[in-house]
Amino acid sequence: MTPPEGIECGPQRMVKALARTPRSLAALIPGALLALALGGCSLKHPTANLVSGKQMFVAKCGSCHTLGHAGTTGAVAQDVAAYVGLVAGRSGQDTGALATAIPSVSSKPAVEKDGVVEINADPTGQLKFTAPSASATAGKVTIRMQNMSSVMHDIAITGGGVNMIGPIVDNGGVSTVTASLKPGTYTFYCSVDDHREAGMEGKLTVK
Repeated sequence: MTPPEGIECGPQRMVKALARTPRSLAALIPGALLALALGGCSLKHPTANLVSGKQMFVAKCGSCHTLGHAGTTGAVAQDVAAYVGLVAGRSGQDTGALATAIPSVSSKPAVEKDGVVEINADPTGQLKFTAPSASATAGKVTIRMQNMSSVMHDIAITGGGVNMIGPIVDNGGVSTVTASLKPGTYTFYCSVDDHREAGMEGKLTVK
């Protein structure tokens, strides 16, 4: 069977293909080679589930590795290795089943209601909030973040003399911070590792 376009088999060609991957994926190379060594040239006989591979990459690897096809700004198994090997060197976006492998999460500004601002973590594990910005009325405000993913996050706020960090949570846990806020602009963010630098932050406007 002829391998799908873009997939190279054989130890030497596979090493060359992996050598062309972005630096952010360098940590995956040993795992990918191990998967191929243990299972033979699994890409030559494409039995791997690429949809499952993409889903696992976003959930388990997306917080640390950047891969444009998966939409990540960040368990190395056969499926993950197959998916990365397929798309790492390609431009453009996924099509077919791969295009819908990761559910689309709506993103809209959060508005305070009864003193609470809901700013949840992306449920797919990507390093972003479901709200890019938020607004609230001056006074006692609670920022509540639920994290349905297995990637650990927290909610924090800084600005106007306020610096507060909520508990780190995952798998459905809730992180909150409560502060008396004066009119002005604040920044909410995730303080875990480099999540803020990766894009987990936004502006909270208080009037």
